[in-house]
Amino acid sequence: MKEIDKKGASLMDKRIESIQNPKVKEWKKLQTKKGRMQYRQFFIEGEHLIEEAIKHQSRVDVLLAVENTDVPVKWLEQITQMYWVTPVVMKYLSQIETSQGIAAICSMPVYDLELKNGCSYLLVDRVQDPGNFGTLIRTAEAIGVQAVLYTKGTVDVYNDKVVRATQGAIFHFPILEVDGLVCVHSCQEKGIPVYGSALQNAVHYQEVAPSNEFMLIVGNEGGGIDQHLLNQTTQNIYLPILGQSESLNVAVAAGILLYYLKSNKLKA
Repeated sequence: MKEIDKKGASLMDKRIESIQNPKVKEWKKLQTKKGRMQYRQFFIEGEHLIEEAIKHQSRVDVLLAVENTDVPVKWLEQITQMYWVTPVVMKYLSQIETSQGIAAICSMPVYDLELKNGCSYLLVDRVQDPGNFGTLIRTAEAIGVQAVLYTKGTVDVYNDKVVRATQGAIFHFPILEVDGLVCVHSCQEKGIPVYGSALQNAVHYQEVAPSNEFMLIVGNEGGGIDQHLLNQTTQNIYLPILGQSESLNVAVAAGILLYYLKSNKLKA
């Protein structure tokens, strides 16, 4: 194992033993959207998520570990603060039933949005379930879209359940809150086709041609896509239901549609 340098050794000197510590109280606020927005930070847990954050150059502000937890030496080269904490403190901060004993505080990234020709995008409209939103992000990244955009009313992207469901994809590419209509109009101006996953005025999804350039819109689990957005799409598309179910889960449907729409690229 690589030896810990002086910086690493000094990082590992700090300890927090009480949930009354001011820093712990501050970090606890990151469990709410209000607290996350106030500090522009969010809380992640587990070695996998921390590894993904560090690997993809995300800003990890603070590393927290229960004493005697193995901390990869390479992590210490990219963080500025680390604290050993007691199991009681970690349990107080953790939002999962069984903590892995290691967590981190990350800064929210800042992205600029410029919709470009030759690119593909997923627009998520008011999806409420954290697991669904996180899976949408993970799926979109795996398929190779350039960004996930979401409208006001969608569950907070830095909700802990969303972050865990992304399995680290949240650190791989831009995810931004946008004005849906503005984005659709921008696509129209650039000649980028906009597809809505909906039954209204829709055609079978295989009636549209796969392309590397599109925006797919998926909507709220109960209410679907906002009518104002549906009125502006190039074409609405649907997946046929062969069984007795009324509909597919939004993340499952999005995965099928994205893979189809990107199929030319995936074959390359």
